Amino acid sequence: MKTHLLLIPLLLASPLHALPPGFPATPVKSPLSQFVVPPVKVVWKSANGVANEDHLLRPKSGQAVLEDPSPPLTLKPGAGIVIDFGVEITGSVELFTPMTKEKDTPPVRVRFGESVSETMAEIGERGAQNDHALRDQTVRLPWLGKTTIGPSGFRFVRIDNTDPRIDLQLSQVRAILTLRDVPYLGSFRCSDTRLDRIWSTGAYTVHLNMQDYLWDGIKRDRLVWLGDMHPEVSVINAVFGANEVVPASLDLTRDVTPVTSWMNGISSYSMWWILIHEEWYQHHGDLAYLTRQRDYLTRLLKRLATFVDADGREKLDGMRFLDWPTFENKAAVHEGLQAMMILTMESGARLMDILGDAATARLCRETVASLRRHQPETSGRKSPAALLALAGAREPAQVAQLLKKDGPRDLSTFYGFYVLNALAKSGDIETGIDFISQYWGGMLDFGATTFWEDFDLEWTKNAGRIDQPVMPGKKDLHGDFGAHCYVGFRHSFCHGWAGGPTAWLSRNVLGIQPAAPGFAKVRIEPRLGKLQWAEGSYPTPKGVIHVRHEKQADGSVKSSITLPPGVEREP
Repeated sequence: MKTHLLLIPLLLASPLHALPPGFPATPVKSPLSQFVVPPVKVVWKSANGVANEDHLLRPKSGQAVLEDPSPPLTLKPGAGIVIDFGVEITGSVELFTPMTKEKDTPPVRVRFGESVSETMAEIGERGAQNDHALRDQTVRLPWLGKTTIGPSGFRFVRIDNTDPRIDLQLSQVRAILTLRDVPYLGSFRCSDTRLDRIWSTGAYTVHLNMQDYLWDGIKRDRLVWLGDMHPEVSVINAVFGANEVVPASLDLTRDVTPVTSWMNGISSYSMWWILIHEEWYQHHGDLAYLTRQRDYLTRLLKRLATFVDADGREKLDGMRFLDWPTFENKAAVHEGLQAMMILTMESGARLMDILGDAATARLCRETVASLRRHQPETSGRKSPAALLALAGAREPAQVAQLLKKDGPRDLSTFYGFYVLNALAKSGDIETGIDFISQYWGGMLDFGATTFWEDFDLEWTKNAGRIDQPVMPGKKDLHGDFGAHCYVGFRHSFCHGWAGGPTAWLSRNVLGIQPAAPGFAKVRIEPRLGKLQWAEGSYPTPKGVIHVRHEKQADGSVKSSITLPPGVEREP
């Protein structure tokens, strides 16, 4: 499936109109749409007991029929098969049964997998689980009918006949993709097709998580995590523009979190809520929506200000968290939280200026001045160092030397976004491009079609691809790795926080960023690095910006720019 073909609707809250008069309830139309995804190959089958598996790969009607001209898939008792749908999806699978002489149908075990090896795992084996969505279940099928199984996040499905006596026959198997039918307004192409693929993969990763709310994962972590949302929102701004899933998720978490608590129990996530609001306002200029946040925002900023001691050191409580690789390093976490407090209070001051609250804006600026008096001990880790550079607490060029050390190592798919942003702030676009190509591209090299909860290039040494059975002597890239909450097969292979490079390429290579709320003004400063050309588009409330940048023989860049009416380019 090609992501540019997934054109999907804005959230609709209007009632359905095709209901009979007197219908006892007023249902609301779902914001989600469904698309049929046919299987593309059979990647594994039992040594014995499988016949006519190619039947599943032929065009099908999506309707059980009395007669089928070709024989159905047959699985003898104990036999199984693994089907590849070609791309990671969120949704369900449909199994169709033909008309058989006997009406007895065997129980069928269905296992979803984000890798081939995950479909082979038992519950509890190397992290395999049913958390948030059932990925392993046994069901009964009807005679001459259709059964829907799911939802979950998956690319592969294993089907096993668990009956000791009866053959299983299937006339059709197909997947149902469920997501928002919104168009890809943003785009990116350049002289390096690998970067094009990474941009599209990051966009699709986030798109799959735009469900009823903005999730972080489509298999595990089908939840709203505020910190994880920040890279996702940056991608949505660059690809889809305004979408109701963002304010709905921000408001949901606000409404279930008293200001005396931290969002998701994590102090930094309440700070990310503030930072997301400023970015959303800058992109979309919705002052009415921002104004509705005034009371909670003011009380949260005042509370945050109490977590700074006399020496300017942050003293945040709750779960102290940046990203998983730094979780157990207290010095790294303090560095990062110190930087986040600076970033948040500066953002809060600007928001309070917009909302006309001079007293709270002054408190925020006084808190920033206090925070800048404290210089945290250096942990040597890249994630917090990047935040400190972004907060202006350390010299970006000096931090860039640490970020470049050992190449794209000590990165996470979450905070790698901020490492890239810090490199851009230092002026080093070429290293940022190299990191994207090696690190995020490394997942694609092993069969990924979406980006993962975490990744380490060291894992790929002597590892098999995720879209094939693991060969003897090879490491299982899914089942053998992971840590913390994502050990082995519990590891999510479609995690929205990993999509950051999509936003980064649009904002730094294409060079498009808002210079005034709602893109009343735009800043366009292309930085091609080693690329010969780049072109693309960026959505704004006033229309879509189109650009093409070409490097000239003298190293300068010639740009062709088309702005929608009402958008002024900043000189």
